[in-house]
Amino acid sequence: MDAIVIGAGQAGLAMSRCLTRRGVGHVVLERGRVGQRWRRERWDSFTLLSPNWQTRLPEGAYTGPDPDGFMTGREVVAMLDDYAAHTGADVREGVTVRAVDPDADGWRVRTDRGDLVAPAVVVATGDLDVPAVPVVAADLPPHVVQLHTRDYRRPGALPPGGVLVVGAGPSGQQIAGELARAGRTVHLAVGRHKCLPRRYRGHDTYWWMDRMGTLTRTRESLPDPSATRTPNAVLTGGTRDLDLHRLVAEGVVPHGRLVGVRGTVAAFDDTLPAMVAEAEDNAVRFRAKVDGFVARAGLDVPAEPARLPRPAPWAAEAGRELDLGGITSVVWATGFRRDFSWVHAPVLDDAGEPVQHRGVTAAGGLYFLGLKWLHHRSSSFLDGVGADAEYLADEVAAASYSSWRTRAASRVRWSRSGTLAATPAASA
Repeated sequence: MDAIVIGAGQAGLAMSRCLTRRGVGHVVLERGRVGQRWRRERWDSFTLLSPNWQTRLPEGAYTGPDPDGFMTGREVVAMLDDYAAHTGADVREGVTVRAVDPDADGWRVRTDRGDLVAPAVVVATGDLDVPAVPVVAADLPPHVVQLHTRDYRRPGALPPGGVLVVGAGPSGQQIAGELARAGRTVHLAVGRHKCLPRRYRGHDTYWWMDRMGTLTRTRESLPDPSATRTPNAVLTGGTRDLDLHRLVAEGVVPHGRLVGVRGTVAAFDDTLPAMVAEAEDNAVRFRAKVDGFVARAGLDVPAEPARLPRPAPWAAEAGRELDLGGITSVVWATGFRRDFSWVHAPVLDDAGEPVQHRGVTAAGGLYFLGLKWLHHRSSSFLDGVGADAEYLADEVAAASYSSWRTRAASRVRWSRSGTLAATPAASA
């Protein structure tokens, strides 16, 4: 076996297909089932932010009847199941990886079903790893039910009463809107976020980003590397814009950032006007960028009048405190952090982030795939992970070809009982 791929989401399955085409023997290990996070860590009404036509994996582009629609979470799972079956991916489901360690024959992957050894390991566990919940969560009153967006499913699953949603990214705003439409009293703690129009000048925003090369822009092309850490743009599936103006009209009560809890009172800062203005400016800049592209390319598309940032008097009037007596639930829409502490190799920086170039690390044979801005802006997207997988597959195949005569190949069998077991290495 030449390689072990860890994770059977879009990144792992794309990697598997690319390795198979190059004749690189491998297995894919998955702690749950194919597309586990899509399957178990999305709310019921979840849809992709990108249109169906932009669902493009290696040899697996969308060909259905609604290219401009938006897949639900269930449809994404079905698509990944079909893709795994179509490509013949050798996925070992129900295998939890506990550690990746250096080994004389490459890398030893320790799992709850036994150890495997291969010259190459591709960590394709994705970008959404461990829920990031701020320390202030420990100060909330005991009567408040707390859950991360990973565990939120539907309004009816929360206890009766008011809800505080913390975080105004796409997940936070989508969930806040859903709760308000369900008749809940909803408060939203707002931090930095970016607005984008759902459609502009006759086309979806992702259509424009695709045409303008925005999604294929590389890390190296950015004047400021920290730009890769900016918040995700707020969008939702469909044709309507999603922003704080819409949520306030639907009854959501906005606040600034949550900065503390004392007893039964939550405190917020006074940054809401600045957060709203910054988000609006992003939408204005995007429209201007599209206008410039249309003029340069001479495209025949509908014109739209210029739109300036909208006034938001409610932002200046936002309450700085909230009595939590009527709040029974807090939904943490505060994103995720990555935990690669189980990868035992000197390839992580002080923040625990992989040090890599296009997924290749300084530890020979160890690769990462599916991370945000791994190489392109779309590296973590269904549409973008394929290009990175193609590049890494070439790297793995080249390393495998150059070293196969000298390495002691560890052979692995899957026993009839369903356990993994390593057989003695073959003689060179």
